[in-house]
Amino acid sequence: MPDQPTLETLQNAQEAAAILLDRWQTQTTVDALPPSCRPVSRTQGYRIQQAMLSLSGRGAYGWKIAATSAAGQSHIGVDGPLAGRLHDSQVHADGSTVALGNNLMRVGELEFAFVMARSLAPRDFGYGLDEVMAAVGTLHPAIEIPDSRFRQFVSAGAAQLIADNACADRFVLGPAAPADWRKIDLSAHRVAGEVSGLGRIDGIGRNVLGDPRLALCWLVNELSSQGMTLTAGEVVTTGTCVTPIPIAPTTHVTGDFGVLGQVSVSFA
Repeated sequence: MPDQPTLETLQNAQEAAAILLDRWQTQTTVDALPPSCRPVSRTQGYRIQQAMLSLSGRGAYGWKIAATSAAGQSHIGVDGPLAGRLHDSQVHADGSTVALGNNLMRVGELEFAFVMARSLAPRDFGYGLDEVMAAVGTLHPAIEIPDSRFRQFVSAGAAQLIADNACADRFVLGPAAPADWRKIDLSAHRVAGEVSGLGRIDGIGRNVLGDPRLALCWLVNELSSQGMTLTAGEVVTTGTCVTPIPIAPTTHVTGDFGVLGQVSVSFA
């Protein structure tokens, strides 16, 4: 059944995308998108994502998954994970110092990230875990610094949050893990955050939809259901495996993924 109403009858995705892009560029916020272009379904949210990427002139870097735990879903009032696009302008090198600006959320998240070696195109039946993992090239430790242009992001709803790229803001990709990472049970793999002023914060892979690999499989099938391809070379960061870490200017965060490597970022 088609979306009711469609974005065409509400005007179109371009209007919503232009509003959100302007808010990102000016570091300002909005209570909600106007009714004339407010998405009411996941499909409409993803359409706005694509329109915002096109309007921005930026390159597509990959994807993030938000709300990969029951606590995360409850916090923002959604009933399942959300996928958001990462633009190439949002990516910082390992060890960088990142300006927080007007970031509302003020948290850092330690995440498992996958770089795809092969594209997975949309199809009429779902992808299985083995098939998805066979398309992966490398695994990396990563840090995501989420944010939203919705002033009350906890009540914006899934469709608007998807339109806003599922709260994607800044992203730091660590070095590739050793080649034998596939032998490790990522669901049981422990991760530690060393945070200046807070000490150590512990996490585990199962905090991410039960297993970061399952989160990646969810993303592939979510994109497929929307007629979208996960493209070779794209990065997918799968959601936080630790309680989101409070950050502020002068905070330094190191994510210790044990034998899988480390990643760090400072804030200014």
